[in-house]
Amino acid sequence: MQQIIFEPELYKFKTVHEFLEEFKLTEDDLILTNQYIYEPFFKKENCPAQTIFQEKFGTSEPTDVMVDAILKEASKKPYNRVIAIGGGSVIDIAKVMAVSNGENVDELYDHKDQLEKQHFLIIIPTTCGTGSEVTNISIINRTRLGVKMGLTSPNLFADQAILIPELLTTLPFKVFATSSIDALVHAVESSLSPKATEYTKLFGYKAIEMIIKGYQKIIAEGKEILPELMDDFLTASNFAGLAFGTAGCAAVHALSYPLGGTYHVPHGESNYAMFTGVLKNYKEIKSDGELDKMEKYLSNLLGCEQNHVYDALEYLLNHILPKKPLHEYGVTKEDLDTFTDSVLQTQGRLMANNFVPLDRARVYKIYSELY
Repeated sequence: MQQIIFEPELYKFKTVHEFLEEFKLTEDDLILTNQYIYEPFFKKENCPAQTIFQEKFGTSEPTDVMVDAILKEASKKPYNRVIAIGGGSVIDIAKVMAVSNGENVDELYDHKDQLEKQHFLIIIPTTCGTGSEVTNISIINRTRLGVKMGLTSPNLFADQAILIPELLTTLPFKVFATSSIDALVHAVESSLSPKATEYTKLFGYKAIEMIIKGYQKIIAEGKEILPELMDDFLTASNFAGLAFGTAGCAAVHALSYPLGGTYHVPHGESNYAMFTGVLKNYKEIKSDGELDKMEKYLSNLLGCEQNHVYDALEYLLNHILPKKPLHEYGVTKEDLDTFTDSVLQTQGRLMANNFVPLDRARVYKIYSELY
């Protein structure tokens, strides 16, 4: 059994200047990023690389239409290395750019088993949530099919992943909240996965500890201390990425995709909407094993009795990002059947990683309880 995947070379620099000094970007490189990231951190360094700004093609999470337009724009620029500098959207798009030789999104999904690396890929995350700098999955909202789907391939791994805490110092608190909760979900789901190993759990449980202790510090001392915690949150996100890159995510992510795809809820927020609801239903089915270990670990971190752990977890997270019932996002009761069918039809890859199997009745029950 494979224990853990360490695929990209991993680097860490305190500042953008240190990164540029070592990596020596040229006009043969193509940076995919956002202008609000590029202007304050890279423009002043006279970076010679070509650029594509994602927001010129749309501001939502990646859709097939957006990615196809960016692939078309990139085809006009001869380049060797793709350098993704951004959050999950930018990183997911750059992974597709690295394997596209003119093919559009639908063609890449149709031939996902034959993808080949076309460009050297460097990924620099600017949020503390996705961990996808070290994973081989790209999530695209396939609007032509009406569903979010993951594209996976060994050739979607970055060749090099770079952590630069300086890039997170101006992160808006809402973006920090949704992304870091996403990392927490990665760490918990991967640790409960049947594919988890002692190695993945080493990273997963440490990520949980770092994130929860960071939240507790923010609540105790105020949001103004956030910049000094970004190194820890970025590292925790990376740890969680290493964990779920091998062990996988599960029902929390699977059930969140219809919400995000239909009502455009940010990825981390849609995960949080499902998070404790899924865990409570796992517990109803099987309360021992790794879930019992996870609850004991969380109760120790949260300073509560084990039987109150999910209430205490929500109480903590609500100080970072208030949880909303599904109906407040616009979800209707009719959507619950549609969402349930969508999960069962399109998210089998994720549902295979559940702590315990969830049938249709259980998935519908989770949605109903969270409605």
